[in-house]
Amino acid sequence: MLAKAGRGLAISAFFADSVLPNLWAVDSKVRFRAKSLDGESFSSESTNGKVVLVEFWATWCPYCKRDAPAVDSLAEEFKDQGLLVLAVDVAESKQTVTRFLAKAPREAKVVLMTDTNLAAWFAPKSFPHYAVIDRQGHAAAEQKGAGGERSLRRLLSKAGLTAEDADGPDELSASPRRD
Repeated sequence: MLAKAGRGLAISAFFADSVLPNLWAVDSKVRFRAKSLDGESFSSESTNGKVVLVEFWATWCPYCKRDAPAVDSLAEEFKDQGLLVLAVDVAESKQTVTRFLAKAPREAKVVLMTDTNLAAWFAPKSFPHYAVIDRQGHAAAEQKGAGGERSLRRLLSKAGLTAEDADGPDELSASPRRD
């Protein structure tokens, strides 16, 4: 009986010393590919050194429409600091999205869900859903639901992008959906 206990302790020690540390050593970088409607290709390799804001949205979503000007404004403001915004339309046809964009153009690079694997990484279930990938390629922050410009600025700051904080009326002062 003592021999079995000793063997169990030896196995536990081996597991704790050899296996567990390697579980945390697994590469946690977001590996993705995406192709925008205008034909531009992006990947985790091509965006290395940039901050990527991923916006999961849909043309029918009123909250997505409300946040779109703030997202596009931030895309323009932080472009010189290395921000890339990928607006991933979820589960709609190219024709639907193209027709929508003809009336409401976007500054962000629009990507159809069929042209990227980003939804597999972040599994959005409500819209909008935001994810930030830092300059090293790691997921830095997520936000489920709308929150306005100030909330998006807070999200970007988790990847190192900061500027004057806009305190606009579109801000949800106590949004439970942050982080």
